[in-house]
Amino acid sequence: MRNKINLSSLSALVVVLAGGSALYAQQSASAAPAAGAWLKAGGNLFSQNYSPLAQINRQNVANLKAVWRARLDGSGVGAKYSGEAQPVVYQGVVYIVTGADDVFAISVTTGEVMWKHHAHLDQSISTVCCGWTSRGLALGEGKVFVGQLDGRLVALDQKSGETAWSIQAERWQEGYTITAAPLYYDGMIIVGFAGGENGTRGRVKAYDSKDGHLIWTFYTIPGPGEPGHETWPQDNDAWKHGGATVWQTPAVDPDLGLIYFTTGNPGPDFNGRIRPGNNLFSVSMLAVEVKTGKYRWHFQQVHHDIWDYDSPNPVILLDVTINGRVRKAAAEASKTGWVYILDRITGKPLIGIDEKPVAQEPRQLTSPTQPFPRGDAFVPHEMEIAPEDFPLVNQGRIFTPFWTDGVVAKPSPRGGANWPASSYDPATNYFYVCGSDSANIFKGGDENQATPREGERYLGGAFGGSPIPGTGIFAALDMKTNRLVWRQAWKDSCYSGSVTTAGGLVFVGRNDGRLTAMDSSNGKRLWEFQTGAGVNAPASVFEYEGNQYVVAYSAGSQFGGSPRGDSVWLFSLNGALGPASPASAIVPAASNATVR
Repeated sequence: MRNKINLSSLSALVVVLAGGSALYAQQSASAAPAAGAWLKAGGNLFSQNYSPLAQINRQNVANLKAVWRARLDGSGVGAKYSGEAQPVVYQGVVYIVTGADDVFAISVTTGEVMWKHHAHLDQSISTVCCGWTSRGLALGEGKVFVGQLDGRLVALDQKSGETAWSIQAERWQEGYTITAAPLYYDGMIIVGFAGGENGTRGRVKAYDSKDGHLIWTFYTIPGPGEPGHETWPQDNDAWKHGGATVWQTPAVDPDLGLIYFTTGNPGPDFNGRIRPGNNLFSVSMLAVEVKTGKYRWHFQQVHHDIWDYDSPNPVILLDVTINGRVRKAAAEASKTGWVYILDRITGKPLIGIDEKPVAQEPRQLTSPTQPFPRGDAFVPHEMEIAPEDFPLVNQGRIFTPFWTDGVVAKPSPRGGANWPASSYDPATNYFYVCGSDSANIFKGGDENQATPREGERYLGGAFGGSPIPGTGIFAALDMKTNRLVWRQAWKDSCYSGSVTTAGGLVFVGRNDGRLTAMDSSNGKRLWEFQTGAGVNAPASVFEYEGNQYVVAYSAGSQFGGSPRGDSVWLFSLNGALGPASPASAIVPAASNATVR
């Protein structure tokens, strides 16, 4: 079955042109990926995690089986590692990076490892937040690009895995790491830096893909004389340690010449007293000129954040009909539990986002109002019943302020939506998000917050944890209205990105080792397969030699609390390999591909 829908929102589909230089170009609205490739984190330049392939569909997905299972030498299986990278695929080769920043190239045909590159990370790195991980690679001009936890940006030869160039983009000793997949676009490698819990100043940088020289830098915390600096105190240097780091790969609109990304929390996380003001551009969606790094617009989702409600989920671009007009939109699911839908030309809300009064805590210098998107939240925003041993303040509502005694409220700093990427179906305008319904003990504040030393944690409080168990949430929202289409609760946490297809399917992993396929119209599970370790990375979908495939990385995650592994699985309707044993905490032995 071939896809028949009008792919109007895929006008920025990534295509690799023939030839060794692997250049990217914008293709016509109805074009499909060259050879069904999956070329970047998020699939296309709009980061929609959507495949127009429909050979695998609702009617036959129950027949899906594994073609092979490739093992990655035990890379990234220790307790501190997480396997959260989405595979990229081009010309019959699957490329994957582990939580140890080791890169592997695997043959689609045989499942054999064609080459491997070991990062040999310094095990004394002390500034990594939230598990040692990488969320993907970039391909372009015959190279594979990887950002590392030690702050290096590395280009590898696509055919051999040999190092083409390597630069020290930032120093981990100063608190910076790279966890997001770099973006290759038009001869540039664009990368955001993590480190918001370490007293850093957020930034996105663009480098020349040929030799790694710096082209531009955009600081997510504006300096003196720059627009937005007035939202920071003028009598201290809080802005120099203001956070707003970037956890994700930007989306690109080639027609507008803009990239889009969202930012993390301001620093320190839980103490607003040292940083009066809205603290731009923390917890904001930003549009920046791709050629120059020049600021175009921003929209702040949380003013003066004290809840660690940063926005790590990748921005998705889409064209959607709202009130009878086709609008160019940018959408992002946040830890707040809302999807923010903006005009990607102007940065203005397309459906409406209202400033509403919220509860106050004078010691935290809280903002008097916060933005409330119209439509539905995908997770609850208050608590009906007080948890044992904790008084319920303000009904535990979102934006309930706190001081050192602490309060319990929803959502927690885990979200809402966290790192696992969302997906979007342009045929239905449905947006799929993996989230958590969890409460948190918010505690922080300090009258005399000290300026952090280089690379030192800068929290202004502590992550209090959940007083009662939470649940995973997987939801579909209609981007025409920002209303829920369907939503389901999971027994375990939802900690895997999703991919949707023209076959009416959503593929999403589970902590217990299953890769699952759901009916995208109602969430009914149609297929599952046990991989042997937590599936905490988005799958990728592609076509090769006339067959549609799904490829998934099964390696577990620290945040997901899932068993570790070192496997890449390839699936098709012609597969014959059965499932693995249920996931366990056993570290796998190194081995070659299993094909049956």
